[in-house]
Amino acid sequence: MKTINDFNFNDKKALVRVDFNVPQDDQLKVTDNTRIVAVKPTVDKILKDGGSVILMAHLGRPKGEVKDEFSLKHILEEVSMVLGQEVKFVEECIGEKAEQAASELKPGEILLLENLRFHNEEEKGDEAFAEQLSKLADAYVNDAFGTAHRAHASTAVIAKFFPSTKFFGLLMANELQAIDKVLKSGERPVTAILGGSKVSTKITIIENILPAIDNLIIGGGMAFTFIKALGGKIGTSLVEEDKLPLALEILAKAKEHKVKVYLPSDTIIAESFSNDADRKEVDIYEIPEGWMGLDAGAKSRDQFNDVLLNSRTILWNGPIGVFEMSNFAAGTIALGESIAEATRQGAFSLVGGGDSVAFVKQFGYGEKVSYVSTGGGAMLESLEGLELPGVAAINN
Repeated sequence: MKTINDFNFNDKKALVRVDFNVPQDDQLKVTDNTRIVAVKPTVDKILKDGGSVILMAHLGRPKGEVKDEFSLKHILEEVSMVLGQEVKFVEECIGEKAEQAASELKPGEILLLENLRFHNEEEKGDEAFAEQLSKLADAYVNDAFGTAHRAHASTAVIAKFFPSTKFFGLLMANELQAIDKVLKSGERPVTAILGGSKVSTKITIIENILPAIDNLIIGGGMAFTFIKALGGKIGTSLVEEDKLPLALEILAKAKEHKVKVYLPSDTIIAESFSNDADRKEVDIYEIPEGWMGLDAGAKSRDQFNDVLLNSRTILWNGPIGVFEMSNFAAGTIALGESIAEATRQGAFSLVGGGDSVAFVKQFGYGEKVSYVSTGGGAMLESLEGLELPGVAAINN
């Protein structure tokens, strides 16, 4: 893997693709700077070498139009604060203004370009647009794992204009190594926890990871499709009727690969999808008519805990209950505790996917697991076994 550690940026300008698509409030102030913090080690390394950094990113979906609310000038203050120095800004990313701002940049300085997606050519993967961007620097660094699954001009096409000076940033390298640990080099036993609402969104992941894992915990809404396929009564719980045969197929494939599958044995049920609904704990195969399962029960939590404490490598993607409602969060909290304890005992744990990441942030588990992925879609595609365009561009 060709990273920035393989190059000395002394007196060089580095064009660094970052993922600054950060959440903002009504005043356009950044409300979560995790993605900005994540690229600081890469920026620091280049500056320490005696180089300068040109940051390029997108924000929101302006669809090729210049719209003030999507301007990166609104996040400039936060970027400067996180990176520990004043960051310059230019209200273009290509053309005369951008080229002049880049040429005037001195070693040790940082420049932020305007939103790449103000140009339709970015998302189209336009080669001429990528070439114009490439004129700004001597080296190209991709540190935007969150967009590595997109074949856009700044993530995939631009690399060809830097045949010998294209590198992964330190964040990208960490993300790829974390996924590699789960799929290839991790200590066994390897346990994957897949939750969330639908089996259909996880099929390719399950099929791709089966040869690499020893245990598969299935929870959340998707568990009910499996329970119904196995003959259980699930009341009004979430189910994908058309995926019942597929659920049985997955269980058969897991058996072929000698993967132990763990489904919840009990569940917290409610009469309606509401935090204040009447609720009780029942056998997951015996949910009464008119009731729905919204969280894993106590027996399931204990069983999952036993599996996790005996694991050396853990992948977690998707909650196992409706944790957004406090009365149905206990199962996912217990799971978080089990993963944290396994990590304390020396296991490697990787958390990825929007809802799981939201959970670990909200409940303070970010520091208690080994790695929290910054890229939802990119991580899922990696787990599906796909080579990401942004990765292929550097490797090839």
